[in-house]
Amino acid sequence: MAEILPLRPWRYRDSADYTIDELTSPLFDVVSVKQREALYCNPYNSIHLSVPRGAQPAEEAATLLQAWKDQGILQQDPLPGIYVYYQYFRLPGDEKTYCRKGFICHIKAYDWPEGVLLRHENTIPSAVNDRIDLLDKTELNTSPTHGLYTDPGFILEPYMDESIQSPIYETEDYQGARDVLAVIQDHDVIELFIHTLRDKQILLADGHHRYEGSLEYRKKMTALNPEHTGFEAYNYHLMFLTNSEHDDLRILPTHRVLLSMEMTDEEFLDKLKLYFEIFPKEDPYELNEVIAGKRWAFGLYLSGNAYKLRLKPEVHNQITWNFPDEVKDLDLTIMHYFIFEKILGIYRQAQRTYAALSYERNFTACIRKVDTGEARLALITNAVSMEQVKRVCHSGAIMPQKSTFFYPKVICGFLFSSIKEDEFVTSAAACL
Repeated sequence: MAEILPLRPWRYRDSADYTIDELTSPLFDVVSVKQREALYCNPYNSIHLSVPRGAQPAEEAATLLQAWKDQGILQQDPLPGIYVYYQYFRLPGDEKTYCRKGFICHIKAYDWPEGVLLRHENTIPSAVNDRIDLLDKTELNTSPTHGLYTDPGFILEPYMDESIQSPIYETEDYQGARDVLAVIQDHDVIELFIHTLRDKQILLADGHHRYEGSLEYRKKMTALNPEHTGFEAYNYHLMFLTNSEHDDLRILPTHRVLLSMEMTDEEFLDKLKLYFEIFPKEDPYELNEVIAGKRWAFGLYLSGNAYKLRLKPEVHNQITWNFPDEVKDLDLTIMHYFIFEKILGIYRQAQRTYAALSYERNFTACIRKVDTGEARLALITNAVSMEQVKRVCHSGAIMPQKSTFFYPKVICGFLFSSIKEDEFVTSAAACL
């Protein structure tokens, strides 16, 4: 089902003037303002391509990209390859060192109805439009999205394990993860990767906005090309693929923060009582612990007061959204339906663009934002499980936006993937 190809990426030239540590950057959706400003100070940091700024950011990124190519700051690898990417990391309170194993390649940008690539959550339209514009102007994938394939036999892992022993890059990123990149250029092994993925469906784990950007760009270019074949460079997208059967895949929760609310605390709590059991708690910093592993349970931090919320089971069948049970049973569906729609009056479609609703992965930051008055309340949630992601994907439905946070995030700056026709054709033709 899934067609993948090796690539000839553009990578930073080895230089005594900078190290790869100084050139990598977080993905555009996790870059804080403070991090951005520090990274922008380095004129060669990858953030200038992935999160450009200025009056016309996409155009400025395209101009800068061409200058870096002309000056030799970026050079294209001479041979196509599959790029092996391992991330070693630890989690708070856990002494185990995890290793998320995967590889980076080109994959065809399949439309959702084709059933090859499956999504699991909604996107935010404005973020997709930004990605389309950047791709249109630069013809460059600045960072891979994250996809999951299922291989219980772990056919590809021995080849990746061997390759990673001779790394191209090794660095510690902003998350504290150790990122290692290597390359496989053996023709027969690359063919094995292509063949192994050929009968797989891909679950999109992270990067829905970037993938939809590639998909919409493909549709645009297809409409403009009367001789479209399906093999042009614009048909492909850069993806980091990991095996969903690996024990070291980790999903962390994404909490909700409401900046303002048009009702008093008392009115809000009274309405909550219609659907939830409410338990006051002394310490807000224990909210994530008191809900851990509990179905349909949330932490609420409101005006300095902490509460544990748990849905009354008898009201669950009141959900009128036309979703399969796999989605209706999710904690975040409960939250978005009963709290945001029924209590706050923010209907499902409006939630995707509601300006006062923000998403926060850092639990302590949720508490701090309420304490400082930056936010009115924070809703703390449990993580979605890998099995839930699979069930939702295969049901054909989608979760609420920002449902999953696959940790750690892929970093930007190790390699860039061109979809310029003259730079891309050699990538495919040299191997196939």
